[in-house]
Amino acid sequence: MDLSSLTDFNLVAMHEGFGKASRISGRSKATLSRRVRDLEQSLGVRLIERGSHSLRLTEEGQTLYERTHGLLGEIIEAGADVAAGIAEPRGLLRVNAPVLFSHAMFGPVAVGFMQAYPEVRLEVTAVDRNVDLIEDGYDVVIRVNPRPDATLVGRCFARDEIVLVAPASLARPSNKSTEPVTVPAVALLPNGVTTSPWHFHDGETLRTVMPDVRLGLSSLLMVRDAVMAGAGAALLPRSLLKSLGPNTGLAVWGTVPDRPIELWVLHHSRRLASPKVVRFVEYLCDAFPTKTLQETTG
Repeated sequence: MDLSSLTDFNLVAMHEGFGKASRISGRSKATLSRRVRDLEQSLGVRLIERGSHSLRLTEEGQTLYERTHGLLGEIIEAGADVAAGIAEPRGLLRVNAPVLFSHAMFGPVAVGFMQAYPEVRLEVTAVDRNVDLIEDGYDVVIRVNPRPDATLVGRCFARDEIVLVAPASLARPSNKSTEPVTVPAVALLPNGVTTSPWHFHDGETLRTVMPDVRLGLSSLLMVRDAVMAGAGAALLPRSLLKSLGPNTGLAVWGTVPDRPIELWVLHHSRRLASPKVVRFVEYLCDAFPTKTLQETTG
């Protein structure tokens, strides 16, 4: 496949016509049309349906455009860096991160990165769903306990743990009886109602309580605040307690076993990692030198 012909095809597809593509690029319509025909002949498929006043992409043309226009942009950017003899990060960097991480601690990290690399324009969206990097146009995603994915590569930059917390006024169970003690509880929706016991390590002792869920909330921040207000016990990431002062009216009963939390910064394995992506991954990992969410360098 000829890269010049592919570039011209993407130019025409992006601007939805030979005329507009010609005006923007300064290349003649005849040249653009010939390059697109050459590409169609080399692939053996029609990419554009040409009408008297308009054109549209065929299904094959649409597929080729979606799969290649981002890659071509990266190749052009890499070529510009090489030609300039530098590899400094620049341009727009779009990042998707979980809502809780974004609200609780990503702000200072984002500001620090922006100050360190002023040629990068950073856009961060806080969405908990698993976005598609190519279709949704992201360069980097941050995910919690991601499943193995052959299309993504990256690094684990921080870890956290789940703890059982309760209002300080709520009596701490001793588990002297054979049956788990029932405690009022607050839980995260949509899986708020539970009939399963909560196990936690109290020092070297594994204890168990049975949650009586009286309040379900859709945000971990609301769950934390409800516990502080006396609503009941809850399971929370330890990092969510980081910003609290000493007199919160909240007590940590213990650590929940077998509930590790890992945060990964990921980018697409099939796309050229640009300098801005490489530097962002490095900066984020350096911001958590102990790999715990309780400590950051900002």
